[in-house]
Amino acid sequence: MKEEIKLNLYFNTPIYSTYIPEWVDDMNKICDKYIKDAKKNNLKIIKEQEKKFCKKIGDHGMSYHSESLIDLPKFEEIQKYIGETSWDILNNMGYDLSNYELFFTDFWVQEFAEKGGGHHEGHVHHDSHISGFYFLKCSDKTSFPVFHEPRLGKLITQLPLKNEKEITFGTEKVSYKPKPGTIIFFPSFLKH
Repeated sequence: MKEEIKLNLYFNTPIYSTYIPEWVDDMNKICDKYIKDAKKNNLKIIKEQEKKFCKKIGDHGMSYHSESLIDLPKFEEIQKYIGETSWDILNNMGYDLSNYELFFTDFWVQEFAEKGGGHHEGHVHHDSHISGFYFLKCSDKTSFPVFHEPRLGKLITQLPLKNEKEITFGTEKVSYKPKPGTIIFFPSFLKH
């Protein structure tokens, strides 16, 4: 007789998402100026790349990143929502926040290259607890977030999957296909 095996799930990594489309139009109007400034700041890099490769490649492979937008009055509503939601998430994850005050360490807007190829290498956000995205402009042709397995011990012993399209306990990466208005929160240690 075979004994029943009990399944216990530990060390899970939560990713939270919701949809807030009512902010998209106003945020795009506000953020377009910051993206335009970032594009202007990268013109020199584009010219240097074209000189290096001896051909016109435009902004292929680039990412336009704004200056810090922390505490600017025009972002007060979204920052309040993000702050309160981050507190709720950490609280629900079991953390005792009674002796802590949460604050922003980074807050910016970014846009990938018009010529394609825009990307980021997988990374984490150090000295933070919650990270996230609010998508303003995206389609089925734009890049999307990919989250990576955070446990190094699992990665060094990764076996082939039976079905790479199915999300299982063996899955190494998961991705989201956002639409404008999608907001995603996740622990800052999660490589993305």
